[in-house]
Amino acid sequence: MQLISGIAMTLLVAGIFAPSTQASDEFRTTDTKSKHLDVIAPDGKPVLRYMYEVNTTDKETTFDTAKVYAHVMGPDGKSTLTKGAGGKFPHHRGIFIGWSKLKQDGKLHDLWHVRNTSQRHQKFVETTADETGATVTASIHWIGIDGIPVVAEKRTYQVVADDGAYVVVDFVSELTAVNGDVELNGDPEHAGVQFRPSQEVAENKSAEYTFHADGIPAQKYLDLPWVAETFVVQAQSWTVQHMNHPENPKGARWSAYRDYGRFGPFTVVKIPDGKAQVFRYRFRITKGEAPTRDSLANAYRTYTGK
Repeated sequence: MQLISGIAMTLLVAGIFAPSTQASDEFRTTDTKSKHLDVIAPDGKPVLRYMYEVNTTDKETTFDTAKVYAHVMGPDGKSTLTKGAGGKFPHHRGIFIGWSKLKQDGKLHDLWHVRNTSQRHQKFVETTADETGATVTASIHWIGIDGIPVVAEKRTYQVVADDGAYVVVDFVSELTAVNGDVELNGDPEHAGVQFRPSQEVAENKSAEYTFHADGIPAQKYLDLPWVAETFVVQAQSWTVQHMNHPENPKGARWSAYRDYGRFGPFTVVKIPDGKAQVFRYRFRITKGEAPTRDSLANAYRTYTGK
């Protein structure tokens, strides 16, 4: 027994049996192969989960794994602040991107509802982590109705250390047309880069929105710099500030009024064959009621430098 205890102690010191919640001074990443990749905060708990599983066992599992997205994890490291498959509008999942009317070669591909299309993770391009945050960059194919890629995406979720926030996530998507010219189209309800909070928000209808100025009808104004949404999950209020980088394509219309909480901007963009379009956004998540408008404006200036 003494020998076994000594071996166990040696392995524990070496980190082999170290618990997953072990704290450190740095972020790190952990890949559950073919399922998801977690960004682990210095406190040892995951704060972001990149979901890339593919399961074609049956029609239901095929649909449930037809979209690549990221969860924002809850403080317990197990629950999520965002919605996955299922629930109200099951194609809404975490921090995600898609267009319902992607036009290519005279055909219409719905990369929003993903009923006869899909987003398929191909490989990780880069995963890095240190004391300032973590970066997860992946190659993703957008598969059209003919079963071949219409867009090749390089997508990055970067967690940025910020003492004033629960988590900050920079989202960058580079979309390349790979089989002919592509037009990204749809409407503010069914396209763009979106955040969908937990299914619980659809049940408690707690989503409320803050804009950069008074009297903003989101569905009419173009190119809003940011929108903040406050909602309640597990009796805790949270605020997500969704920031639109000024280098993004112009003409963005926002959906930011649904009580279940899905919100984000949508832009019509044409991408010639072989060319790419980049989209950049920041999601800053804080605990509690919405910060003041001045505080939100300062956070936006920190992101853009403007």
